[in-house]
Amino acid sequence: MELQHDAALILIDQQKGILHPRLGPRNNPEAELRMLELLVFWRGTARPVIHVHHLSRSPDSVFWPGQSGVEVQPRFAPLAGERLVEKQVPDAFCGTTLEADLRSAGIGQLVIVGVATNNSVESTARTAGNLGFDTWVAEDACFTFDKADYFGNARSAAEVHGMSLANLHGEYATVGSVKQILQAGE
Repeated sequence: MELQHDAALILIDQQKGILHPRLGPRNNPEAELRMLELLVFWRGTARPVIHVHHLSRSPDSVFWPGQSGVEVQPRFAPLAGERLVEKQVPDAFCGTTLEADLRSAGIGQLVIVGVATNNSVESTARTAGNLGFDTWVAEDACFTFDKADYFGNARSAAEVHGMSLANLHGEYATVGSVKQILQAGE
């Protein structure tokens, strides 16, 4: 693994709504600390940072516009010069200018972090890989929630997270830890 000098960090859905208790039990309680580690490194090395925020089309969503859940968590607030992409579906490429912006900037490598692993992270990483980007997902800088599978079997957030990462690794993305990514950038 070699981290390019212009690799973009894509930080997905770090808005207040993702902390709402109604979303249920989650895994990876230190995910935000790992995200912040990467964000500090990216900013310190002047690599591009792209914040992705969800503006839901569903009134019962924690990301419905006009209520506090849609607001960014202050610790993840974009700085001047950092790009903000607003999406209405899980995939950050769908209905946005993300691909065109990355291509016009000559960026070919992406590191994706955020929430939820099996939703916006997986969806965005699949598209990035399919579009030919060298895509990495930081497994310890993502998290998700308990979810029943298609057959109604309860699955823990850790199981959902692990299966989602397995879906991505080797086909759409390279999955690794924050430590591995930071070492690749030294």
